[in-house]
Amino acid sequence: MTGSRVVALGHYQPSKVLTNDDLAAMVDTSDEWIRSRAGIRTRHVAGPDEPVDELAAHAAAKALAAAGLTAADIDLVLVATSTAVDRSPNMAARVAARLGMGSPAVMDLNVVCAGFTHALATADHTLRAGAASRALVVGADKMADIVDWTDRSTCVLVGDGAGAAVVEATPEGQEPGIGPVLWGSVPEMGHAVRIEGTPARFAQEGQAVYRWATTQLPPIARKVCERAGVAPEDLAAVVLHQANLRIIEPLAQKIGAVNAVVARDVVDSGNTSAASIPMALSKLVERGDIRSGDPVLLFGFGGNLSYAGQVIRCP
Repeated sequence: MTGSRVVALGHYQPSKVLTNDDLAAMVDTSDEWIRSRAGIRTRHVAGPDEPVDELAAHAAAKALAAAGLTAADIDLVLVATSTAVDRSPNMAARVAARLGMGSPAVMDLNVVCAGFTHALATADHTLRAGAASRALVVGADKMADIVDWTDRSTCVLVGDGAGAAVVEATPEGQEPGIGPVLWGSVPEMGHAVRIEGTPARFAQEGQAVYRWATTQLPPIARKVCERAGVAPEDLAAVVLHQANLRIIEPLAQKIGAVNAVVARDVVDSGNTSAASIPMALSKLVERGDIRSGDPVLLFGFGGNLSYAGQVIRCP
């Protein structure tokens, strides 16, 4: 195969919405404090009876329906998550079971906030190699399970949700719809974003992450565009990991995507880790903010100080 393409998207968020005022009743914070430091107004939070694989399955089912496909059409399931509670069955296997799939290959990837773009690249490589013909790629995280709700520096940032993409091999003679990935990490700074301990808890060194994201990542993101043969000014949209509006806006500006729609789903959804990019992209498509065939930069970054990005064509 010469490549692959995204053919449909879907997203899902729990029904419970937690506002900044709700958080102000729980910890020493305020709506103004949160908005000024993160740009977040609300976030969706899953209940104890809503596990990660349920969130993922809802988003996946929506993507399959949008593609006009059934579960039987999928032979590879990749789930990017860092909040799976159990080691086995993995989330991909549980999603496949929920959807009634036959015998797909099932794998989880834990690259935290850069998980979806890593998983999308893995699907692209697998389809190019001919080891699968159609993949379901999901980013899903339940950050409510791992955040310390008494720590105002982290609990105000996070939300729960899932986003999914159906990816298939590009027909012969057609241009690939997923560009080359550029990925890497800064292992010696991996401690800057952590999910550690028993029970596991999310913690980060916010200033270190901010400096890295806004100073070191812009040239890498521009290199992603260069590899895809797309100039930043020709991008129709930029979908960055929805970490913090104070990171998203300067990073998008430094990339030079002057004509692009910049996803700002973090305002209403918070930081949903691996779910943030596919969820934000799915919403852009659903609202009609971007059109089929438009070039879109996806760029994930975060835990391990990992990053991965690719330019895709809008389904």
